Amino acid sequence: MAPRTAGTARPAERTPVSLTVRPSVGALLPLIGAMGYAEGRFAHSAELALPTGAAQLLVNLDGDSLSSSPLKGADRRTRGAAVHGPYTEPALIDPAQQRAVVWVAFRPGGAHPFLTAPVSAVRDELVGLDELWGTDGAVLRERLLAAMAAGGPAAGLRELEAALLARAEHPLEPDPAVRLAAALLDRGTPVAEVADRLGWTARRLARRCTEQLGLPPKRYARIRRFQRLLGRVNAGHGAPDWTVLAADCGYHDQAHLIHEFRALAGITPTAYAPRSPLERNHVPLGG
Repeated sequence: MAPRTAGTARPAERTPVSLTVRPSVGALLPLIGAMGYAEGRFAHSAELALPTGAAQLLVNLDGDSLSSSPLKGADRRTRGAAVHGPYTEPALIDPAQQRAVVWVAFRPGGAHPFLTAPVSAVRDELVGLDELWGTDGAVLRERLLAAMAAGGPAAGLRELEAALLARAEHPLEPDPAVRLAAALLDRGTPVAEVADRLGWTARRLARRCTEQLGLPPKRYARIRRFQRLLGRVNAGHGAPDWTVLAADCGYHDQAHLIHEFRALAGITPTAYAPRSPLERNHVPLGG
C-alpha cells in the first residue's frame, strides 16, 4: 500500500453529547484515568489520531465495526469493541465510527491486568475484544447497548466496569516501580537517571516498561515529550512560539521539534488544528 498523506487540518463541526467520569469502583482508579460516552456528528470525513503512549478500550455503539489506518501500512479492522494499543505513529480514523462511542483511557500500565499477553503485544494495533476475551468480548457491545437502553450512559459505563473487573487477568494493583518510571519519563527525566532512581539496570527497565507500558522507555519518553508540547500549544493564546516551546519541552532546537512533530503527527506544527483544546489528539482533515 502506498504511503498516505495526512491532508490539511480543518475545524471540526458537530453537536456533541458526552459524559466523562472517573471509575466508580476503587480498584479501577489506579488503572483508568477516565472513561466516558460521547456522541456527535462531524462534518469532516477523516481525522488523525495522535499517539499518546497509552492504551484505550473503545466500543462503537452506532455500528459493529472499528478501523484504524496508519499513514503507512495496512488498515486495521475489528468488530465494534476493541483495544487500541499504545501507538507510536499517527493513524487515520473515520469520524463516523464516533457517532456513539464508549471509551476507556487507561493510565500508564493500566491495561496490563486485562490482557493475557504483555501490553507490547497490542502496540500499534487495534485488536478486537472477541480476540482478547473470547465470548465475553464478543458480547460486550450488546451488554452495553442493553444497559444504556435501560439506564442511559451512566448505566452503560457501570456495566463496562463490571466487565473489566470480571476479565482481570492479573492483580488490580499497578506495579509501583513501573508507575514511578512512567511518571519520571513523563516529566522528561533521562532514561539512565530513571534506571538509577529505581536501582535497575537499563535492560530491566526496558523489559518492564515494554511489558507493562507497551513501549520501551526511550520511545515512551519521546511520545510523552510530544504530549507535553501539545499540552503547551493548547494551553496558550495566539500563535505558538515554536522556538520557545522547543527549549521548554526538551527538544534540541526548533528543527528537531518540527522533525518530531512530522514523525508523530504526520503534519507540520503550523498545520496542527485539533478538534478542541480538550481533544488535542484528534485532528480533523479536509478533503
